[in-house]
Amino acid sequence: MTITLISGANKGLGLEAARRLVLLGHTVYLGARDREAGEHAAADVGGTFVPFDITDDESVAGAVEFIGAREGVLDVLVNNAGISGGRIPALETTADDVARVFATNVLGIVRVTHAFVPLLDRSDAPVVVNVGSGMGSLTVTTDSSRFESTLTGLAYPASKAAVSMITSQYAKALPRFRVNVVDPGYTATDLNGHRGTQTVEEGATAIVAMASIGPDGPTGTFVDRNGTVPW
Repeated sequence: MTITLISGANKGLGLEAARRLVLLGHTVYLGARDREAGEHAAADVGGTFVPFDITDDESVAGAVEFIGAREGVLDVLVNNAGISGGRIPALETTADDVARVFATNVLGIVRVTHAFVPLLDRSDAPVVVNVGSGMGSLTVTTDSSRFESTLTGLAYPASKAAVSMITSQYAKALPRFRVNVVDPGYTATDLNGHRGTQTVEEGATAIVAMASIGPDGPTGTFVDRNGTVPW
């Protein structure tokens, strides 16, 4: 049985990924800050809720203890939780605005990954999936044929570019692990006010695919549901 933890799994992409991974036979732990929403989501998909605030050391340590006591191992970590930071024009964005987004989107991933590496290291085939974005790609956001090139912002794109870099570095530092970053695409979720052009089913495809790879799977890659995403 594959033991999987997904952060931010009470709705949107995280919930859909949890649903599909349960169907694939994973034992899925759904992490969320909101207990009521998290428990409802877990019951809905057949998973287990774990209280989980990725910006809080004590909360993350509690999640490690909870899963460690129940399973003794973690096979797959999906770092899905993230925030947009709001639609603040670039020239009106302050350092505090950027810091708030980085605290969740970047430092949250580092905090969670660092805390769960010991449990992941007990797995025969440890996998880490970081949910990034095409908005974090310099190539994509400067390609006039791509929708992402029409959007301007500081905090969110910068945070997702950082996610790509920390993924690449973790992949090198953890050679036995499979560590990849995925771009779900412009998906209709609360993050963008449901303006996205993809369904959550489409958006979760790359997450589920990379959460399902084996020890011979890729590592240090950036992909979406159609293939490789340029850095």
